[in-house]
Amino acid sequence: MGTAITLEVNGKSVTREVAPQTLLVEFIREHLRLTGTHVGCDTAQCGACTVHLDGVAVKSCNMLATQARGRSVTTIEGLAAADGTLHPMQAAFKACHGLQCGFCTPGMVMSAVDLVQNHGIRDEAQVREALEGNICRCTGYHNIVKAVIQGGAAMKAA
Repeated sequence: MGTAITLEVNGKSVTREVAPQTLLVEFIREHLRLTGTHVGCDTAQCGACTVHLDGVAVKSCNMLATQARGRSVTTIEGLAAADGTLHPMQAAFKACHGLQCGFCTPGMVMSAVDLVQNHGIRDEAQVREALEGNICRCTGYHNIVKAVIQGGAAMKAA
């Protein structure tokens, strides 16, 4: 037996019936088929599942879908424009080679957008500290930090 929930995902209202124990990441991936949000650790350690909930970055493996009822969720798919134009942060990750295998990239981008929108970027040390909750197993983070700084500047200019 499930519970019907309605929320906004990437600007569109969605209603689905979910089991009470359904995690938000499961709802996004399995019910809505938005697979850009990744499941990495199931313990809120890696950040691969980061989405925005009412404009704030959250780890979607760490909350129930029912907790998002009536709220607004933005996934990595919701950042790009309707015509496919990349969000400035996505474009910066591409331009700066801020990814290798790409598994952590959606969570990194979502965390970076949150950093710029809700806190602003002061310096490289602050970016590194802000991304501590996002693990990349491939890179040394240098290009990721470079991408966040470049993307933040592009977001301010837009």
